[in-house]
Amino acid sequence: MSSGFVGRKTELALLNRRLARVAANGDGTALVIRGRRQVGKSRLAQEFCNTADVPYLFYTATKGASPVEAITAFFAELAESSLPRDRALIPTDQVSSWPDAFRVLASVLPESPVVIVLDELPWLAEQDDIFDGALQTAWDRLLSRRPVLLLLLGSDLHMMERLTAYDRPFFGRADNLLLGPLNPAEVGDALGLAAAAAIDAFLLSGGLPGILRAWPREVPALEFAEGECADPASPLFGVPESALLAEFPAPDTARRVLEAVGDGNRTHANIAAEAGSRVGAVPSGTLSPVLHRLVEEKHVLAIDEPLATTPGKPALYRVADSNLRFYLGVGRTAHTLSRRGRAEAAAALIRRRWATWRGRAVEPIIREALSRAAPDLPWPEAAVVGGWWNRAFDPEVDLIGADRAPVARTLFYVGSVKWLDRPFGDHDLAELRRAAAQVPGFDPGGTALIAASASGFSNAAADGLALTWRPADIVAAFT
Repeated sequence: MSSGFVGRKTELALLNRRLARVAANGDGTALVIRGRRQVGKSRLAQEFCNTADVPYLFYTATKGASPVEAITAFFAELAESSLPRDRALIPTDQVSSWPDAFRVLASVLPESPVVIVLDELPWLAEQDDIFDGALQTAWDRLLSRRPVLLLLLGSDLHMMERLTAYDRPFFGRADNLLLGPLNPAEVGDALGLAAAAAIDAFLLSGGLPGILRAWPREVPALEFAEGECADPASPLFGVPESALLAEFPAPDTARRVLEAVGDGNRTHANIAAEAGSRVGAVPSGTLSPVLHRLVEEKHVLAIDEPLATTPGKPALYRVADSNLRFYLGVGRTAHTLSRRGRAEAAAALIRRRWATWRGRAVEPIIREALSRAAPDLPWPEAAVVGGWWNRAFDPEVDLIGADRAPVARTLFYVGSVKWLDRPFGDHDLAELRRAAAQVPGFDPGGTALIAASASGFSNAAADGLALTWRPADIVAAFT
């Protein structure tokens, strides 16, 4: 299993730079760290505190607690922490307001640099309407002129974004860090897997540390998934299920829309039909705002548009997190079988659907890898990578490298993804050539043909391609 703390070198370096700045100039700095549940925000902050070698306070809010209960717990954590210069200054009487609590915090700060972590910040704002204002006042008057590094953590992405919005009290007072999952290279390092297996493990786990901690080293993704079917409480199922329940506790329209997309419905019309009821499809006037919220506010869905030199339709929706995508598309049904004691049937279901699910789920990862690697490729201006399709989805092109999106000026390459247990061959190359010719903006003399394959390339096919990407190339783009 993955042991200890893995990855996050960039994020730890960022935090250490900010702490060094605090120590150098004696003024405070604040950083908002937001990210989806189970992505490792708390673990990152704790690892930083463990290695920073300065006094720190790490306070985690409890959902549903009253303000009095929250402040009582805050003082308990403060008294137990390494931060207070004099614990006698912490009151034993009940303090019922956050302004008073922050004044106590300021009174016990030492003169040396400190780290203060407030975790699950949205829950504090839910409990007390004045919390945001109290935090702003305390920062402006009591903390920002002291050597304090304030880390504000939260999983409600929209609420955390709003914390520093222009019309909110903390506007202009904190930097923002969106913490994503571990990338394929970090997953491979954590599990001791070669490139192709590391990509599979990333797709299945979503790069979420809570799943990787239960993953035995050097075990391939499909083998791990099959084995977990014998454990109905496995994090492979529990992590996405808990995230789903936390974000969408009620079976409302948003939940039905998300489940429809997770079930493989990608277009507006298909989502409307699948998420509808016995009286018909979800009306467009209802569905469009829900989809916008799930994409722009919740960040649980992603939207892809055809990339070419002319506008195209339709836009396609997908579940942004590959682990949640697996759970909604395959894992939830397998989990139901596992709970009924039918582990073998659950494993067989995953095995049967694995190749098809993986082939579609890997495409966004390869597009991101190509975008990251653009400066080192023959087409450094191809920083935007997407796909192209027409209304009939015939053809559907996996890779388009362009200068901008969704309407490009120049297409630098058109490509195919074949994530199969056989090499990319002559038939695949011929299919790519036929499809490329239909993409608006494709220039037979100037637009290159490329491909990404899990199992390599035949010699003849490789000779017809300007770039042949293998799993090692994809993983290397994330290092």
